Amino acid sequence: MIDKQFKNLEEQIEILKYKGMTIVDEDYTKKILLRENYFFISGYRYPFMRSDIDKHFLEGVTFEEMYSLFLFDRAIRNVFFKYLLVIENNLKSIFSYQLSKKYGYKEKYYLRAKNFTNDKGKQKQVNDLIKKMKRQIRINGAQHTATAHYMSNYGYVPLWILVKVLSFGIVGELFSIMKYADQVNICKIYNIPLDEFSNYLPILSNYRNLCAHEDILYENRTQKKIKGTRFHELLGLEKDENGDYKNGTNDLFALLIIMKRMLSYDEFKDMCLELEKRIDNLDYNLHSIKIDKIIDRMGFPSNYMDLADVETIIERRDLNNENRKN
Repeated sequence: MIDKQFKNLEEQIEILKYKGMTIVDEDYTKKILLRENYFFISGYRYPFMRSDIDKHFLEGVTFEEMYSLFLFDRAIRNVFFKYLLVIENNLKSIFSYQLSKKYGYKEKYYLRAKNFTNDKGKQKQVNDLIKKMKRQIRINGAQHTATAHYMSNYGYVPLWILVKVLSFGIVGELFSIMKYADQVNICKIYNIPLDEFSNYLPILSNYRNLCAHEDILYENRTQKKIKGTRFHELLGLEKDENGDYKNGTNDLFALLIIMKRMLSYDEFKDMCLELEKRIDNLDYNLHSIKIDKIIDRMGFPSNYMDLADVETIIERRDLNNENRKN
């Protein structure tokens, strides 16, 4: 394997020119390459290439155009992250309330192994997670303001305080070891079946970490897939020859569907409007390709905004059905 040798800014620009990219302003290009790293190009070049295996750009592609996709991805990543944090906070609040109400508010009560699943195959996971949570109490007991306050003044840390210092991943693990009845009660709050809810949590955690670490978001695909929902049906999403939905299963639109089911109506509406604004801005800055190419790589259907107000679609459908009966 040939080593990837260091290239200075001038050499990096010459490589881009050789591959067919138009450099309008070399000083600006150098500034961006220095700030963002030449490596960012590898993650955002494909929509602008002749093909996925061709290393040359389409005719007329400018550096500014590709950089606008980079900025777009950063912008929507911030939007998704903002509302993923809302979901994370909601989950932590609901989990801690349900468990504290049933098992007590002191860790010596709520962290008893008997409070969790009695599935023999999960006992190691139960014990390991209890150890993780106790370790978080020890580590954050003096460092985190809220935990330090409770430890110094009361000698214990309530679960509704402990969850604040738990990662989304640990919160997902916590749900996985809850007793079946506790899981069902939580799922009822969201009106989501248990099997789907259990599948959603690791997907949400994965995207939360992706956004926090500035990984490429817009064309990300997850290993886990979500089931088709009434939203897939109402939006008329296309199916393949096997009857599976082509979009909205393991792409960014699948995440949007999950968030539709877990955010309030107003929160989700605001989120979609923010995304639409970012998409419109990118559309304005694209010249060599159409915005449809990016939306398709996101897994978004052309009518993605209908998801924000799908309740209206349902009302219209029900009204039409009622009129037909009459």
